Amino acid sequence: MDASSVRLPGTRNLQLHALLWSDDAGSTPLVFVHGFGHDSHVWDASAPLVAPHYRTLAIDLPGHGDSDRDPQQLYDPLSLSESLECALDALNAERVVLVGHSLGGRVSMHFAIRRPERMAGLVLVDSAPQHDPRGSARIRGETESAELVFRSVREYETQLAEHYPATKPAVLAGLARHWLRERDDGMFEPKIDPIFRRAERGGRTQQELDAESDAQREMLWDRLPKVECPTLLIRGSASDILSADVSDRLVEDVLPNGHFVEIPRASHSVMLDNPEAFNQALTDFVLG
Repeated sequence: MDASSVRLPGTRNLQLHALLWSDDAGSTPLVFVHGFGHDSHVWDASAPLVAPHYRTLAIDLPGHGDSDRDPQQLYDPLSLSESLECALDALNAERVVLVGHSLGGRVSMHFAIRRPERMAGLVLVDSAPQHDPRGSARIRGETESAELVFRSVREYETQLAEHYPATKPAVLAGLARHWLRERDDGMFEPKIDPIFRRAERGGRTQQELDAESDAQREMLWDRLPKVECPTLLIRGSASDILSADVSDRLVEDVLPNGHFVEIPRASHSVMLDNPEAFNQALTDFVLG
């Protein structure tokens, strides 16, 4: 099964790229939302499994993949959720199932608490209101130290293999091709907005960004109890982003209709590390 590329509106006249896997207007939309540094292609092994049953879409968030970069650099989860809502409105999606990984999970949570009446289901992939600071520091360090320019796609694959040691080389090879753009000089650079490497974005310092993130985290904890749709939390057993304690709190004490699956032999990027087990958990939930 092949997907078609489509463009959808975001906020502030941004144009978002998405992969449309099935377009049955009579079916409930299921929208995959990737994590930081990824794009819609991280779901290439998952989307075809649900496409016969849902109107299935995988979206590139602003500043990622083939979506526009935001001149105002508003890349916080709340702002990104507003762009997601614009795209869903363009699809006339009254109710939707969201599947969000990491940053995409937070984006999905923000959408769910603002529009709970539009939620038919929610899948959070190694994502919660509160992330382990050790994992966040690792990702920030990888982002800041990563090479900016590559002589070949193969050279970029080598870097990805260091960051995703459990992912199969063939999968990384495919992602490397999608995550790079070729420059006029024949060199390659990542598609992600380079502003993510800087300590200041949108006129705000890292300290101000951290304070904003803390405020959004507490707001999510406070308002997620109002999200009553069936919700699945998927955690990688070796995740350094989502702790077992936070998982337990979210599913047992916060979400009214929460369910939990832990995926073995997987760290934070669950769908890349153990796609077979991830896809089984996903399809059991959304097709069950």
